[in-house]
Amino acid sequence: QVQLVESGGGLVQAGGSLRLSCAASGRAVSSYAVGWFRQAPEKEREFVAAIRWSGRSTNYADSVKGRFTISRDNAQNTVYLQMDSLKPEDTAVYSCAAGERGISSIRYEYKYWGQGTQVTVSS
Repeated sequence: QVQLVESGGGLVQAGGSLRLSCAASGRAVSSYAVGWFRQAPEKEREFVAAIRWSGRSTNYADSVKGRFTISRDNAQNTVYLQMDSLKPEDTAVYSCAAGERGISSIRYEYKYWGQGTQVTVSS
């Protein structure tokens, strides 16, 4: 069992930055990949970025490449999502998830999910 807790969401103006955190605890955390997904009102949940705990492999959605950076701190069992040059269309609830299928962009391949944190970008 893996528990995930997100933090760091909030309200920011377009062009601004936020850093989200995903604190993980539980059994064999280091064997999982961690992904960030987001869901805007009345839209499907979509992939944002993913990273392996044990390596440096990352994966990004095209919509965030060059603006968002995913990283991890193994000592703190925490994964971060640095979001720069934010746009109003980035507004969503952001959730982190852990899975054993690598840095997949497919939400169904993630087994454990956090509760999410709201990110709102004003124009």
